[in-house]
Amino acid sequence: MAGDRTKHCELDQEKYDAHDNVKIICLGDSAVGKSKFLGYSRPGAVPEHACLLLPQGSRLHHGMKQAGHWAVLALGVFDVQRKITYKNLGTWYAELREFRPEIPCILVANKIDADIQMTQKNFSFAKKFSLPLYFVSAADGTNVVKLFNDAIRLAVAYKESSQDFMDEVLQELENFKLEQKEEGDQEQSGVTKSPSP
Repeated sequence: MAGDRTKHCELDQEKYDAHDNVKIICLGDSAVGKSKFLGYSRPGAVPEHACLLLPQGSRLHHGMKQAGHWAVLALGVFDVQRKITYKNLGTWYAELREFRPEIPCILVANKIDADIQMTQKNFSFAKKFSLPLYFVSAADGTNVVKLFNDAIRLAVAYKESSQDFMDEVLQELENFKLEQKEEGDQEQSGVTKSPSP
C-alpha cells in the first residue's frame, strides 16, 4: 500500500498547471480512518488530482516537515466511537495553525457506519473554530465523495485567492524543483539546453 500511496501523490506533469491540483493533509490520531480514504479512493471517490498527505508519527510536525507545508487544505479526522480522538483535535489543530495559519480546514466525523446516532450529536469544536463538519464512513463510502468534492472546491478557491506569503514562497519552490527535474530529465535523455543569454 505504501507504494500505491506514493504513486497516488505524484504530480502528473501534464496536469501540473491545472488550477485544480490540490494537496490535502489528513490530520488526526492513529486508527481514525485517514488511510481508509486512500483505499476507498480506488473507485474514484478521491479525484486523481487530489493528493492526500498523511503525516507519519504521533505528531503533526513529523508530516508537516515532509509534505504538509504544501497542503492547501486540511481534514481534521476523528473517530465518532473514540472520544479521545475528538479531544485530541485541539492539539492537531493548534499545530496545523502553527505551520499553516491560513489554509481552510474541514472537520470529519468518521466511522458513522458503526453508530449512525452520532450524526445527531453537536460537536462544539466545529462551532468554536467555524469549521464545516462532515459525517462520513470511509469504510462504506457514506458522504466520502461529497466530502472530497467540497474539499477540492474549497482548496481550489483558496489557491486562487490566497494572499499568504508562505503560499507564494512554496509555489516558487515547487516551480524551481520542477524546472530542475526537467533539466535533469533532458540531460538524461541526451538533450542539451542552450544556456540563457
